[in-house]
Amino acid sequence: MHELTPSQKGAVAEAAITAKVIQLGLTVLRPLCEGRRYDLVIDLEPQLLRIQCKLAQRLGGVLSVRLKTSRYTPNGYITTSYSAAEVDAIAAYSPELNRCFLIPISEVSGRRGIHLRLDPTRNNQNQGITWADDYALDVMIQRQRADERAHEGDVE
Repeated sequence: MHELTPSQKGAVAEAAITAKVIQLGLTVLRPLCEGRRYDLVIDLEPQLLRIQCKLAQRLGGVLSVRLKTSRYTPNGYITTSYSAAEVDAIAAYSPELNRCFLIPISEVSGRRGIHLRLDPTRNNQNQGITWADDYALDVMIQRQRADERAHEGDVE
């Protein structure tokens, strides 16, 4: 993966995340044109989730997901992050683990990155740890659907 360009790495992440979502029996929608902050949309029937795809890098016992973007403009480089106005969640693919994760934007809006812990900490700390398993794609999709069903019950 080291010899791939950033665009190629993004394509790998998008393809893997798309495949995993389809394996869950869901529909994936893709924008027809560039210029939006999301890469794909997951149709949860009836809810739609705008997803920004990222490649996660394993660093020892954690997965690192970078959430900042940089682009060159006539005024120089601009560094930005993501907000709830642009995306609903960040999906991350780990090629080392061949696993996908889904992080609600409400938990990372404006942040430059997030670490998802795979292994226990050396000091056995549990409080305040962001465990990767809690953000597994299938777990988060189930949670999102359950939240949507609960919300529908409130409306009726």
